[in-house]
This record gives sequence, structure tokens and C-alpha cells, in this order.
Amino acid sequence: MEKLKERWGITSNIQIILILLVFAINGSFAAWVANPVTAFLGLSKATTSGFIYWPLRILLIFPIYQLTLPIVGFLFGQFRFFWDFEKKFLSRLGFGFLFKGDK
Repeated sequence: MEKLKERWGITSNIQIILILLVFAINGSFAAWVANPVTAFLGLSKATTSGFIYWPLRILLIFPIYQLTLPIVGFLFGQFRFFWDFEKKFLSRLGFGFLFKGDK
């Protein structure tokens, strides 16, 4: 646990638990939010081939997850960790230009 705390720049075991809890809750939340969005787009398992439905659903869940992660982190008092996490992650994907003015 000490290596994880050092890598993440946190100080307590409670923060580790909260961070892991946020990751878990947000994953479920993003998948849940994707249901009405896929329905709105007219995609359903019954009418769309699985070869099309599942890749599109996964592609849809990804931005939902990224958008809601700092929000769920805020609810658990870990906004700063998740905001820094998002900036680092999205910068690695080539979206660093979005955070040029943010330190």
C-alpha cells in the first residue's frame, strides 16, 4: 500500500479506499447512464447486431466515464486527485491542449 500511496501522492489508507470506491462506483454509473443514451440513439440488443452494438456501447461509455469521474470523485472528497488523474490520462491520449491554461 505504501508504493501505491507514494505513486498516487496521497497520505492515508482511507484515501486509497475512497479512490478505489470512486473508480468502482463510476464504472457502474457510466454503464448505467449509457443505457438511456443508447436507447435515445436507437441502439438496442434486439435490433442491432452484437458486432455493432457492443463496440458502439463501449465507445459511448468511455467519454461518459471520463466526464463523470471527477464528479463522483468530488462527492467522495477526492476531486483534486481525479482532476489531476483526468488531465494526465487525457494528455496521454492527445487531449492535453484542453488543459493548457490549467496548472
